[in-house]
Amino acid sequence: MNIKQQLETQISETFARITGEDTAKALINYSKAPQFGDYQSNGVMALGKKLGRNPRELATELVAQLDLGNMVEKLEVAGPGFINIFIASDFLSEWSNQLNHTCLLEPAEKQQTIVVDYSSPNLAKEMHVGHLRGTCIGDAVVRTLETLGYKVIRQNHFGDWGTQFGMLITYMLDLKSKGDVSSQLSDLETFYRAAKEKFDSDETFAQQARENVVLLQSGDQQCLKLWKEFIGISIEHCQAVYDQLNITLSDQDIVPESFYNDKLPTIIQALNDKKLLTEDNGAQCVFMDEFAGKDGSLLPTIVQKSDGGYLYATTDLAAIQHRCKNLKADRILYVVDARQSLHFQQVFAISRLADFSNESCSLEHLSYGTMMGKDGKPFKTRSGDTIKLIDLIEEATERAFKLVDEKNPDLSSENKKHIAKVVGVGALKYFDLSKNRNSDYIFDWDNMLSFEGNTAPYLLYAYARIKSIFRRQNIDADGAFTINIKKDAEKGLALKLAQFSEVVEQVAAECFPNQLCLYLYELAGQYM
Repeated sequence: MNIKQQLETQISETFARITGEDTAKALINYSKAPQFGDYQSNGVMALGKKLGRNPRELATELVAQLDLGNMVEKLEVAGPGFINIFIASDFLSEWSNQLNHTCLLEPAEKQQTIVVDYSSPNLAKEMHVGHLRGTCIGDAVVRTLETLGYKVIRQNHFGDWGTQFGMLITYMLDLKSKGDVSSQLSDLETFYRAAKEKFDSDETFAQQARENVVLLQSGDQQCLKLWKEFIGISIEHCQAVYDQLNITLSDQDIVPESFYNDKLPTIIQALNDKKLLTEDNGAQCVFMDEFAGKDGSLLPTIVQKSDGGYLYATTDLAAIQHRCKNLKADRILYVVDARQSLHFQQVFAISRLADFSNESCSLEHLSYGTMMGKDGKPFKTRSGDTIKLIDLIEEATERAFKLVDEKNPDLSSENKKHIAKVVGVGALKYFDLSKNRNSDYIFDWDNMLSFEGNTAPYLLYAYARIKSIFRRQNIDADGAFTINIKKDAEKGLALKLAQFSEVVEQVAAECFPNQLCLYLYELAGQYM
């Protein structure tokens, strides 16, 4: 229990004792100015109004009966009923010394199984800048949850099925008839573009592609072999990106669209049994009263096309059923961009109606905005092409290398490259994570690599400076020493450290990594 939680517990219990209100809750806030103490409680305001009592008189009575032991140096009643709380330096010293032997974080009281669906690239193409946010935010969330002791199951829902693969298989057959295709697959984006161009311009090729889709979906051995070859190469491309970004996803986390193929007919049957299906122009749809257009007409969720094919919604329903029933998930988190919000609202609602998910299982869409260029449009090359994520990573490293070379020209080339990778990749990930995930943001190389402000280079500089101070003073951070807090700056740092567990728990609950980024920036500033 952190210091704030201890205060809230003690004050709430005293509230209840003197008022007889068992639900009385102490609202503790961090003080914004030193003269108002370290914490403020404003819970008396609402409680006084509820009981018909003068809040200031109630606050005065509370302070008189409150016993916080050696935690508090003094308590003050201010204004109409605020309570200013000044933490004792001796208590903070004692608390800080305990950190030498215990962690700042305690495991979550209620352990859960949490499934996190993130990254999820389409294997027909290489990963591009649009995958950066979902991949980085998802990985930050799973690391946070695992740190608190939750059982986390990563799910990389690769797009590895559908009509586009018939086109790619046909193009592979075409190339194989002329020679080796492996060298052509080294650049998936170029390969896909060439296949699409042939599909659009050659009707014979397009017809063969459509026929190969049917063959693939019916289990044709040649088509399956080519499909597996293409998928294997695509996964290698994705893993190379994950390795560069230090993302914790691996082959074991891949549960692609094709995994759910044999489960889709049973999803349709279950929806039919629940009388949730309505035929509309030959397609099977689910209509729900809570989803209506501007004209009042109900919006359909199509789960089966008129030709018998299935859609993303069908696969997502099968995934929810699998994750709830087989993986025994207590929470399922989908890290997917904000444009899919309506889709997930509909899928979640259907899964409840069809009993694909348990009432106790929380279904959460962790939406995120778009990375924009300085022109206010989605970030692309000057020619308008989508930027490959691996190219963005390489450019970040190259730009960081130039900075390192300017600041430390005497370093060896090997050291410069190592530092450049740490700074470049760290800056790219942190620049994204430090933004509220629900907001669009402007991508800017200069701001990203700046040594001032809430950036990775500033935090890395602060860390290096702290380590340098320790080396110069021959301080072993893991050794035995006693902390004795006397100065205001020392007290401020200790109080900031005391907020750490609260921030991490908040990130685990709400899944906004920017809250942790801001905390770390403020912590570094407090240390400086």
